[in-house]
Amino acid sequence: MELLEAFASWIRRSCFNETSRRHAALVLAATSLVGSLVKEQWPLPDSYFNNKKNVLNVYFVKVSWGWTFLCLLPFIALTSFLATRSLGAVFRRLGALLVGTIIWFTCTNFFMMIENVTGTCYNSSAMLVIREELTDKRDCITSGGFWGGFDISGHSFLLPYCTLMILEEAIVAHLVRLEKSWQKHLINILTLSLAFLASVWTLMFFLTSIYFHDLAQKLLGTSFGIFGWYVTYRWWYLMPYSPGLPPRSATKEGKRGYSK
Repeated sequence: MELLEAFASWIRRSCFNETSRRHAALVLAATSLVGSLVKEQWPLPDSYFNNKKNVLNVYFVKVSWGWTFLCLLPFIALTSFLATRSLGAVFRRLGALLVGTIIWFTCTNFFMMIENVTGTCYNSSAMLVIREELTDKRDCITSGGFWGGFDISGHSFLLPYCTLMILEEAIVAHLVRLEKSWQKHLINILTLSLAFLASVWTLMFFLTSIYFHDLAQKLLGTSFGIFGWYVTYRWWYLMPYSPGLPPRSATKEGKRGYSK
């Protein structure tokens, strides 16, 4: 358990800190731009990671919001309560997950609508023969066709959004170094889980930028992800009627349980 505590403490100092939180959006935007330029100008050879059936894509990226939600739910609930000693504050902060779910659902459905509206059904991926009788993506694919439309990158949207949200929420872990062992161990496990997810999301976001989609599709997707984070954590959550930001300091009652 000492190794777990040491590793979690290192993660909090090195990754879940103010510097990472403040500059992550700029780093992610630059990654999307540079990676997209690499794909356009110096295409890389095929590898395991540009196979959509790779383990990280199938079992993590395709359900990235589900993993993020699953790990953030207990983390936000526990850390918010330990930092504030208020159930009301806990339920209010959990509203950030509801907001995140709405953003994920709205944007992904909007992307699918854009692809459907702008697309055409072809006989194959070579896009030589148009099947004019099919005007809907689902019908096209069901009949064995290939749908060619403007496909805003969902990965470029969701992976940076999840990463930025994790960095915003995980900063509160600095406040909850408690003497009760079960609380400390649970927070450490959740901290490491969030660090693992953030690492996978960042890696797969980079791989998306150098292997998939075109420049406009990726930059637009990334813009949606960063904009969703900015509107919530840098604007709306500063207002009274919102889920609010993660606690930045402990209440007097909460400090009684904290180790120095």
